Amino acid sequence: MESMTLLNEIAGTYPDAISFAAGRPYEGFYDVEQIHAYLREFCAHLRGDLGMSEAAVARALFQYGDTKGIIAGLVARSLAVDEGIEADPASVVVTVGCQEAMFLVLRALRAGDRDALLAPSPTYVGLTGAALLADLPVLPVRTGETGLDLDDLSARLRQARAAGRRVRACYVTPDFANPVGVSLSLADRRRLLDLAEAEDLLLLEDNAYGLLNTAPERPPTLKALDRHQRVVYLGSFAKTGMPGARVGYVVAGQRVTGGRGGSVLLADELSKIKSMLTVNTPPIAQAVIGGKLLAHGCSMAAANRREAEVYRRNLDHVRDGLRRRLGHCPGVTWNAPTGGFFLVVTVPFTVDDELLAYAARRHGVLFTPMHHFYGSTAGHHQLRLSISTLTPDRIEEGLDRLAALVTERLPRA
Repeated sequence: MESMTLLNEIAGTYPDAISFAAGRPYEGFYDVEQIHAYLREFCAHLRGDLGMSEAAVARALFQYGDTKGIIAGLVARSLAVDEGIEADPASVVVTVGCQEAMFLVLRALRAGDRDALLAPSPTYVGLTGAALLADLPVLPVRTGETGLDLDDLSARLRQARAAGRRVRACYVTPDFANPVGVSLSLADRRRLLDLAEAEDLLLLEDNAYGLLNTAPERPPTLKALDRHQRVVYLGSFAKTGMPGARVGYVVAGQRVTGGRGGSVLLADELSKIKSMLTVNTPPIAQAVIGGKLLAHGCSMAAANRREAEVYRRNLDHVRDGLRRRLGHCPGVTWNAPTGGFFLVVTVPFTVDDELLAYAARRHGVLFTPMHHFYGSTAGHHQLRLSISTLTPDRIEEGLDRLAALVTERLPRA
C-alpha cells in the first residue's frame, strides 16, 4: 500500500527526472475550455432530452443526487455503442473512480473469514490495496505471455477449495493489463467464461485500457460475451474521459439475495455500501463526463482516437528505442504488448526501490520496480515502463538515461 506514495516521493524529490513510471493519460490535448463545453452539453441534454426545468437542472448539478449516479443511462448507452454490451441503467453504479468500484464489489462479496479472491500475479496495486481494505485475501494466479494462465487458474481454484477457502471471484484485465500490458486471446476469453460457468465463479473484468486500441478490430470484452451473468464489469473514465474528474462505474446486473430474503440487483447492494462510503459521486464531475459522452455520440472510442494514436506511436517508439540501445545486451529482454500504456523490461540485476532512487539521482530517469505488483514476492529483476505521457523527444532522452543505467549495472551482474 506504500508503493504509490514511495513513487510519488521520489518523483517529487527529482522533478527533472524523465518519468516512465506514472500510468497517466497523455496531456497534449488538454484544454480548460473543454470542461465548460462539456458542462454546457450536459445541461442542454437535461433541458432538451429529459425536459428538466432550470431549477431542476441547477438542483441536479448542485445537490447530492442519486447514489447510483446521474449519468448511469449515458454510461449504459456508451457500453452499447463501444462494446456491444446491453446493460440496464439500473445495473450501473457510478463511482468515485474505478478504485471505489473495486472496493464496493470486494466489500459486498466478503462475507466471512473463509472468503478469498483470485487475481493475476503480477497485478494492479489498486486491486490488492482494495482487497486489503476489504479484508479479502488475494490468491495469485500465474500470468503467461498472453495474460491469465487458465490452467493455473483451475489449479489454484481447486487448491483453494480443498483448503477450505470460498473463492468469491477472479479479477482479470483482458486488455493491456497493468502492469504487464498483455491481452487475452478471443479463444481464451471464451474458455475463461466456460470455466467460470462450470466452476460457479464470478469474474471481475477491469477494462481501463480496452478502448485505447488502434487495431482494425477490437476483441469483445468478457461482458459482451457473457451469457450467464458471470461478469461484473469495472469501468473507468480516468484514461478516456479525464482523470481529474475521478469518475468510474460498475455494471452489476446479477440477482442476489437481499436483506429480507428477496432477490435484488447486486448493483443495489453496492449502492447501499456506497451511501455509507462516499454518499454519491460528485454530480459536477459526472456532468463533465456526461457532456463528453454526448459530444461524441456516447463513444469514448471516438473521443480518444487522437490519444490512442499517440499511445501506439509511443509504444512503437519505446520498443524500437530499446532494441537499438539494449538489443545486444545479454540477459536484457522486454515483452511486446500491442497497446495500452505499459511494457516490462527484464534485466540480470536486482531492481528494487534503492535502484530506483539511484536511477533518479544519478541518471535522471524513473520507472516502476515490478516487485510492487507482486507484493514483493517476485519481480526483482524486472521494471515497468509507462509510455503514455511522453513525447518522442523525451522518450529518446529517457531511453538514453535508462540505457546508461543498465549498461553500468551489467558488468556487476
